[in-house]
Amino acid sequence: MGYYDDEKNVEQYIKMAEGYDGAFLIDVLRQHLASGSTVLELGMGPGKDLLLLSQHFKATGSDSSSVFVERFRAQYASADVIQLDAITMDMDRQFDAIYSNKVLYHLTREQLRQSLEKQQQILRPGGLALHSFWYGNNDEEMHGLHFAYYDEEQLRAIAELHYEVIQIERYAEMEADDSLYMLLRKRPASSHDE
Repeated sequence: MGYYDDEKNVEQYIKMAEGYDGAFLIDVLRQHLASGSTVLELGMGPGKDLLLLSQHFKATGSDSSSVFVERFRAQYASADVIQLDAITMDMDRQFDAIYSNKVLYHLTREQLRQSLEKQQQILRPGGLALHSFWYGNNDEEMHGLHFAYYDEEQLRAIAELHYEVIQIERYAEMEADDSLYMLLRKRPASSHDE
């Protein structure tokens, strides 16, 4: 059982995250993605960013935690939300963009590589991915959760395997330059990929 499959841990997370959302990141995405495009959010948690994304895009929420998915579905019965593992990305739908806000840093560095490779498969040609992380250069474990911190060079090295890197920028969430996001575009398939 995962950390966020426990109702008590979900409640603690919701309290801790009060006052924070991805409005800044969604504004970045809006500069590069047409209104009405399809967007998959990975790790929707309580759904704050999903509601913001839905104001501009056809947004689908996902989380590996059935607790988060069911809680959101109970509040918004018609919402497009699914339980989904961000590493295996086991689905047969395609999207114009994939978005996550401080979610993929729970993956190991190898799992992040796997996730980005899988994301490329469900992105439409020219599709975008925007993901945010905590800035740093280390890994740690707390309460059974993995935390991987990245700098610009580390993210670029992982992302360039499958994407054109449009931007990797630092920003402030709690304090100056404590976070960074990367905006990626799916590369066209080349003959050696086939």
